[in-house]
Amino acid sequence: MDSLNPDHTPLTVTPAAPRVWKFWGTALWGLFIFVAMFVGQVGAILLLAALRDLPIDMASIQLVGREPQALALSVIMGLPATLAAVWLAIRIKKASFVDYLALRWPSWTQLLLGAVGLVLLVMAWETVSRSLGREATPGFMTDLLKSGRDKGAALLLLFAFSVAAPMSEEVLARGFLFRGWSASFLRVPGAIILSSLVWTVVHLQYDMYFLAEVFSIGVWFGYMRHRANSLWLTIVLHALNNLTAVVLTMWLGS
Repeated sequence: MDSLNPDHTPLTVTPAAPRVWKFWGTALWGLFIFVAMFVGQVGAILLLAALRDLPIDMASIQLVGREPQALALSVIMGLPATLAAVWLAIRIKKASFVDYLALRWPSWTQLLLGAVGLVLLVMAWETVSRSLGREATPGFMTDLLKSGRDKGAALLLLFAFSVAAPMSEEVLARGFLFRGWSASFLRVPGAIILSSLVWTVVHLQYDMYFLAEVFSIGVWFGYMRHRANSLWLTIVLHALNNLTAVVLTMWLGS
């Protein structure tokens, strides 16, 4: 055979480089994805305002947007907009959507490790909050969730904050942004930090104290995303974190 013939060296096949947006491509597409998410969310509010024959202006957006049902629908509608924008960015690179975002199911050990780390982190922040005499949950979120419970929007809010929001945010931060930035000069540590910062900026409705907590959780999610090579892991952890907070605030909080 040729492989055994010294005059015929075997051909070596160089694997194709992965089709990934690097630093600036990921940053610009990330901005586009964020805008798509925002448009999807605001579009839901505008649609509700139009159905009520309200003028399409900022006052109407603020009026409708304060309602628990409307806010829940807004968060939910941000998900398909986010997925569509991410799909387009990956499609242009002719890459696999599943592989690009690492949509692989983690092992039970990885799930357990991620959950234990998250619980310890949240408990640490809870301890600090109590020692400083601060609320463990932002006041406006407490008011929103309890208002939603009293107005019959509990299940809608539960789905919005425990399913739609985690999927949208994780696909953007630990999915698309982490994938591209970790393949750039930032490498994995820089990608974890920068994607966590972007995720923190998405929560600018909070004060600096809660933003610090969000950032620390984002770093843990980023580490677990890298360790397990699984976006489903961070989606599940994010969903469990939000689910616990929503349930405790709606039905068990004082």
